[in-house]
Amino acid sequence: MRILAISALSLALSTVVALAEMAPRDGWSVQNTDKSFKQLVADVRSAVKANRFGVVTQAGPTAAAKSRGITIPGNRVIGVFNNVYAVRILNLSTAAMIEAPIRMYVTENKDGTASLSYKLPSTVFAPYMTDAGPDLAVAAKELDDAFAKIAAQAAQ
Repeated sequence: MRILAISALSLALSTVVALAEMAPRDGWSVQNTDKSFKQLVADVRSAVKANRFGVVTQAGPTAAAKSRGITIPGNRVIGVFNNVYAVRILNLSTAAMIEAPIRMYVTENKDGTASLSYKLPSTVFAPYMTDAGPDLAVAAKELDDAFAKIAAQAAQ
């Protein structure tokens, strides 16, 4: 009985967490939009392509949860990268490539709008700067600018 109560509490807490909207945090970009979840996902994909990057991965628990009878807000992680940067960063740090692709995160808000969030590439690659040298910082700054452009285009 105690295990059942703990399981129910865990499920309730995870539901509350799933409904929480993305909040600003250090090293992240968080953009709230007036767009629906579905529209923002489509617009992120379009903006990625328009900026000569590629969608490398996609994952989200929403559909799988629904198939289990659980309703959660829209939630999609979209891995984005560009082979030019992949080769460039790989030449600077083999270890740093574990961070590629950079993930853009689309979340549905309580009011039906959606938010777009991602860790800044300079934050993602920061642990490798000492070993890789200043060229990685240059590449990460370029990626910061490229991801900001993708996010702004997707959010407008």
